Amino acid sequence: MPPPFNHPSLELELLAQTFFVKQFPVDAGVPAAITSGLNAAQHTQGISVVGEAVDDDGEWKCIKIAGPMNFGLTGVICNFTTPLRDANVPVFAVSTWNTDYVLVPKEKADAAVAALTEDGWRFRENSRDA
Repeated sequence: MPPPFNHPSLELELLAQTFFVKQFPVDAGVPAAITSGLNAAQHTQGISVVGEAVDDDGEWKCIKIAGPMNFGLTGVICNFTTPLRDANVPVFAVSTWNTDYVLVPKEKADAAVAALTEDGWRFRENSRDA
């Protein structure tokens, strides 16, 4: 269930485009544009890259929490992913300074929206038609 207050920063948006998620081993010759600024010694598990797919052929859809979120909020990503877990929807979560994004397999996007809506999360108008 969403945190106990109704705030526009916690509304959800199902983004229209699809996304890809790729993992590169640290020593796999990851393109310099991706590794620039990364210290490979600190990434022994590999480097994960998320991006917008070309021609809408990505395998993931993205649900964005509107944001910006106050750093004092706790449990948002846990409350957000629990109904997805209960609906058997796998997730790949990405957090940024302002908000969180949860990628779900595109074939499970409708189930994700239904589970979150049933749990009390609100989607912004027109975002579910994406």
